[in-house]
Amino acid sequence: MGLSPRELASLRNTLADATVKCAERGLYQSSKWAAELMNSLPDFEEEEANLDPPEEQIPSPIYTPNLDPSEAALEARELPKYLLAKSFFDCHEYDRCASVFIPDTLLSSVLQSKPDGAPPTPKGKGKEKASSASTFFSSPRAPAISQKSLFLALYAKFLAGEKRKNEEAEMVMGPHDHGSVINKELLVVGRLLSAWFEAKTPQDEESIRAAQRGELPDTPESQGWLEYLYGMVLAREKSEDLAMKYLVRSVHKYQFNWGCWLEMTSLISRPEHLSRTVDACPEHLISYMFHLHSSLELYQQSPALAQNLDKLYSIFPHSPFLLTCNALLSYHSKDLLAAEQHFSRLLASHPRRLDSLDHYSNILYVLNNRPKLAFLAHLCSSVDKFRPESCVVIGNYYSLISMHEKAVQYFRRALTLDKSCLSAWTLMGHEYVELKNTHAAIESYRRAVDVNRRDYRAWYGLGQTYEMLEMHTYSLHYYKMAAGLRPWDGKMWMAVGTCLQRMEKEREAIKALKRALLADAYYETGSSFGSGGELMGSRSATGHLDPEILLQIASLYDALGEEEEAKSYMELCMRQEDGTGAEGGDAMAESVRIHNDSPPASDDGAVDEEQGGREGTGVTAATSKARMWLAKFAMRTHDYDTATQLAMELCQDGVEVEEAKALVREVRARIYALEPGSDGAH
Repeated sequence: MGLSPRELASLRNTLADATVKCAERGLYQSSKWAAELMNSLPDFEEEEANLDPPEEQIPSPIYTPNLDPSEAALEARELPKYLLAKSFFDCHEYDRCASVFIPDTLLSSVLQSKPDGAPPTPKGKGKEKASSASTFFSSPRAPAISQKSLFLALYAKFLAGEKRKNEEAEMVMGPHDHGSVINKELLVVGRLLSAWFEAKTPQDEESIRAAQRGELPDTPESQGWLEYLYGMVLAREKSEDLAMKYLVRSVHKYQFNWGCWLEMTSLISRPEHLSRTVDACPEHLISYMFHLHSSLELYQQSPALAQNLDKLYSIFPHSPFLLTCNALLSYHSKDLLAAEQHFSRLLASHPRRLDSLDHYSNILYVLNNRPKLAFLAHLCSSVDKFRPESCVVIGNYYSLISMHEKAVQYFRRALTLDKSCLSAWTLMGHEYVELKNTHAAIESYRRAVDVNRRDYRAWYGLGQTYEMLEMHTYSLHYYKMAAGLRPWDGKMWMAVGTCLQRMEKEREAIKALKRALLADAYYETGSSFGSGGELMGSRSATGHLDPEILLQIASLYDALGEEEEAKSYMELCMRQEDGTGAEGGDAMAESVRIHNDSPPASDDGAVDEEQGGREGTGVTAATSKARMWLAKFAMRTHDYDTATQLAMELCQDGVEVEEAKALVREVRARIYALEPGSDGAH
């Protein structure tokens, strides 16, 4: 997907234009994202030298006027007021900023206007009263100002409501913190935007037909910014389908507002929903980035995503955003060492960039890398100790050294700074589980789910907590929610199977545990990004199954009285010691492959590494228990040679030794008793 020098110059200028336009409207995170992307393009000097002749170089877009003449005229006339409002906005005086363009009289008329779905005006005797009511409930009129000024004023009003909502909220996890405080400015902003769209929609047949089909009528004059703001308002009012329509309309009109793409990501809960949304979006470079980011938010990982990431790397070779995506891709594919290397490279290139470092701290926590996590916590604290990401990193460090009360304190601090910080809610739930405070853990996990229903870790945490309380029906529900979000994670299905086993639903438990085997096999053999180049960090397949799960399945079959099935899985469990578990042939594979929606494993290089890459687990407690069961089974079936061999192996491996010695003595006694001429005396 390489671009020519002229295309790169055009893209650079477009991103510079996006940086300025987003900053003019107070969208600083989108402006920062566009500026980072612009500076991650190849060096400008090399690119400029390839452009000929020099006079054809594209001018700087910073002073490019609005292409709509009427909008340009309005912006020129409003410039003094706009500069005043923008200065108020930059000083966080949001109400004062909004009042420059939207006077209080207009706001009061909006609050008195007739809301959607209000009852019709009464008829009959109260004619005069009806007339006055009709006047009282007049539809609001949007101010006759430019779209840029209207966006700035309404966005400031929206942020003022968010600020008051945070001020009115109780202490995090306090006795009155129910998470029910709302933004009271949504009503005003939503009605003014609705009135603006209604006024700008042409009343022609095409618009009427679009409304009848349930589609949004086109507003040719709109530039996409107000659709984005209206989509945000509708999303917070839980009108998610309508919000998505306005957000998609916004990216059709202007593609470089990254905040709009992020808002769309927050409304997507399933991969199939993402596919439909991508189909509705314009085919554009930013659409590929949106698909990549949203897939990672849904914990997806596949060779196709790795290939798309490589293509984007060819255009933005130094992008910290893409470096972060690369690290998260390895993280979701359970390649923690590669993910740690990618984050380490990112930190070396951008040592003061705190974005996504909470994920890095999670990886270091799982790897039990205390020195690096301590360094990361110190670095974040020195850069900005009051960023939510910094608080999460420091909380993870205290959790790793088992100072759980201190960890909770920092996670609460992160939530005080940003109540939508998903990592802090989930990790605080984990800490409360460690502190045996199940009530607080459940509340933390529930709040995490309220922030983001796609967080499988919060659902899994709820399942674990209810399992601790021995409320297995609730536990099973939450485990299934986690497994639905993370279908190729064997840990999720193992939890489902174990919970079903405790509920004495053996058949369903067996199905879930087989799904766990299939999931682990997928991660081991099917998720290696061998063609992804050095950045993708390929790894070889090991080809073994989890002996713990195999033992559990065998035990369930044994409980059901199906000894032949139990024996097959016990033998398969025992073969994991030397990595020969896959030699069971097609019959065992057919037994495990119980779902037809399993993704195919990657064929590239699989045959060459089939034997060389396998490693056994060695002797484990699970394989020893399987060997003991098989020895006792051989005793019951009078196969004393096999029983002796298995018991002798048990005596050598150091697990179940005393029971194995007793079994050897019993086998010898039975063999002696069966010898001709023996009277049974020892």
